Amino acid sequence: MKYILSIDQGTTSTRSVLFDEQIKPAITAQQEFGEIFPKSGWVEHDPAEIWRTTLETINEVIAKVDASDITAIGITNQRETTLIWDRETGEPIYNAIVWQDRRTAHYCDDLKKQGYEDEIIHKTGLLLDPYFSGTKIKWILDHIDGAHERAKAGKLAFGTVDCFLIWKLTGGVSHKTDATNASRTMLYNIREGCWDRDICALLNIPMEILPEVMDCAADFGTATVTHPPLPILGVAGDQQAATIGQTCFEPGMMKSTYGTGCFALLNTGDQLVTSHNRLLSTIAYQLDGKVTYALEGSIFVAGAAVQWLRDGIKVIDHVADTETLAKKADEQHKLYMVPAFTGLAAPHWDPDARGAIYGLVRNSGPAELARATLESVAYQTRDLFEGMKSDITTPLHAILRVDGGMAASDWTMQFLSDIMDAPIDRPVITETTALGAAWLAGMRAGIYPDREGFSENWALERRFIPKMSAEIREKFYLEWQNAVTRTLTK
Repeated sequence: MKYILSIDQGTTSTRSVLFDEQIKPAITAQQEFGEIFPKSGWVEHDPAEIWRTTLETINEVIAKVDASDITAIGITNQRETTLIWDRETGEPIYNAIVWQDRRTAHYCDDLKKQGYEDEIIHKTGLLLDPYFSGTKIKWILDHIDGAHERAKAGKLAFGTVDCFLIWKLTGGVSHKTDATNASRTMLYNIREGCWDRDICALLNIPMEILPEVMDCAADFGTATVTHPPLPILGVAGDQQAATIGQTCFEPGMMKSTYGTGCFALLNTGDQLVTSHNRLLSTIAYQLDGKVTYALEGSIFVAGAAVQWLRDGIKVIDHVADTETLAKKADEQHKLYMVPAFTGLAAPHWDPDARGAIYGLVRNSGPAELARATLESVAYQTRDLFEGMKSDITTPLHAILRVDGGMAASDWTMQFLSDIMDAPIDRPVITETTALGAAWLAGMRAGIYPDREGFSENWALERRFIPKMSAEIREKFYLEWQNAVTRTLTK
């Protein structure tokens, strides 16, 4: 038996998964780690924890097989999260600034007022927002003594989490990233396929710190921390890896992943579509030097809202309790939660918005709150879907493919189908981020099939069909839109 080792480094946990020759998960190890909140709106990770959980989960799964049967490594990662480290020692000069972090919001606002957003949208497909890596890099360089000088001298390296892990796995030999992760930095020109000198100059970021950009399936170096050493042959940011894992290879196909946040990607083929609804144009994947583009809608808080119910206000003991509570909620008592804990992303992009709950009455309880939390994910997904429909000229595929932890909730997926008025397909393998990274590496290694063969491997577990009346659907959605309007700050 041959295996592919897939490393899935996420926002709240790290997983290592061995996929077998049939592209099925065989052995999994997972470790959670904490987030750091130094100030309101700031979110950081300890880079040592990212590396420790990665190395320990790798060792845990490798110990359960003959290591010589593992062929290659694929990596998928939380995107936009930003690290800068010393090239000689490999030590980060600051904590990892997480994608959710909003500390550079005011700086982004200043750049918008100076008229730079149109140029950034045209070149990178992204909005001028603190979500992306560019202004996070600038913040670190500006706030660590001597960092600018060391960066210009070539003594520092920047990377998103994939790049940091590649560096650590290869013992500092390889400073590389893939096109999907590069496309999320706000520094990468997705039209020309290169780092953009003008944007780097605008943000005062020395280009000496930037990694080499590769295809998603390529030679990223050799991991020397494993025995025997293993080639790293596949890399993609988590949402693009999920798109690949869902085999959304045809224009018009769309997937939505429900993890800490929620991210919907629509394959637009070789067409770079500029959104009129403040969605993002991005790289879905790059294979054999050919770019496939996507429209993306980002929701900052999905599963994180359920975690808040558990860890923040402690109305549930376990995440799975949310669905049980939601089923018990009073049908006549409707709450609307707008989970803007770290601002609102697409299509509003209001970094200063904060979470709110509307419709509270004296007998509001945990059941109604749980239901509103799950429903908020479906409402936000429809917001993205409506924007995508109006942005493209070719028809969307009628069916939405879903994955991620929240996709396991039948109640949530049925409500999603009802609000979207569309069939929802849940695959047999819902952890498609790890699957996508595994396929990239296995395909490059020659043990997995090409795109067509991989698409045939996709298997449906359950399809959810809309049951809600049009009148009720539109009433609920209008009330949701009213709640969002009252939450927005601009």
